[in-house]
Formats: sequence, C-alpha cells, structure tokens
Amino acid sequence: MTKMIEDNPFVTDQELTRQLKVSIQTIRLDRLELGIPELRERMKLMAERSYDQVRSLPLHEIIGDIVDLQLDKSGISLFEIKEEHVFSRTGIARGHYVFAQANSLAVAVINDEIALTASADIRFVRSVHLAEKCIAKAYVRSISGQKGKAKVEVFTYVGEEMVFQGNFVIYRSGGDDSLEGGHLE
Repeated sequence: MTKMIEDNPFVTDQELTRQLKVSIQTIRLDRLELGIPELRERMKLMAERSYDQVRSLPLHEIIGDIVDLQLDKSGISLFEIKEEHVFSRTGIARGHYVFAQANSLAVAVINDEIALTASADIRFVRSVHLAEKCIAKAYVRSISGQKGKAKVEVFTYVGEEMVFQGNFVIYRSGGDDSLEGGHLE
C-alpha cells in the first residue's frame, strides 16, 4: 500500500480497497499504523511544500492546488469541479475553468519573476462534470532559437482518462523579447 500511495499520492481509500481487495476499514487502519495521512491531508502537505517555490504568480491567482512543482521542469495541480464551476442545467464544467487550471500551472512552473502566456494550442478531449477532480500535469520544454520563451505541455486527467491537452508558449522576463505595445513581437 505504501508504494501505491508513493506512486500515486492522489489515490483514494476507495480506490485502494478495489485494488487491494480489502475493506475500507482495513485500508484506514493500515494507513494509520503506517503513519500515512488521508488523501486530503497528503494533498495539503504537498501543496504547502510546492507553494514556497512558485515565483511567477501570487497564491490567490493560481487556479487549483499545486501539489508538486519542480521549477522549469514539471508540476502537478489538482482542481475539484464544484457547483460554481458548472453549467446549472447540465452539471458540465465551464471550459474556461479547465483551461485556467492548465494555464496557471503552465505559468507557475516557470522559474522567473514574470511569466505570461504568449499563446496556447488547446484541445478539450471530453466534458468534465460536477465533483470530478482534475489532475493537471505540466512539462517544460525549451524552444530553441527563441530566447525568453518556454514551451509547456499540460495534460489534464480525471482518474486515468485525459480530458484536456494544451501546448503553451510562455514568455519569460529573463529573455530578450519585449512586450512593447502589449503583445509579443
């Protein structure tokens, strides 16, 4: 069980019961005995460690909870779809929330004081619904020949299913590009 939680810190007690074919009480007792906190506490601890590293955004501007961050390399964010994020008639999440989670993670993963989205090529793979948890994973890729910019790929999942994919070009203030006239040249 310890290895399963290390491999996937977002695994729920219910998912562990299915995988290990034991009762929920057994999972909870084993977790307590091993000193492994419940999912909510694990996420909170991961988020507290990660937030200290974010340079490009204040905490209140990040959409979702950053639970892992390696600046200029990768990051993981968790965002639970709540009532205020969905269309009332369908319970389907408004796309701009799913995009905002991915975009803020793409910016947060950049190791610079100023990081702004220059462009985004996005694809919504399937609808996200009320109470689903979106796990966004960002990977930084360099763009050769374009100083001051980085390419960040973001994949968002609900469980094991990809629901969103985005390729972001992020402007970094450490480069030679300027924002003259309010746009990238």
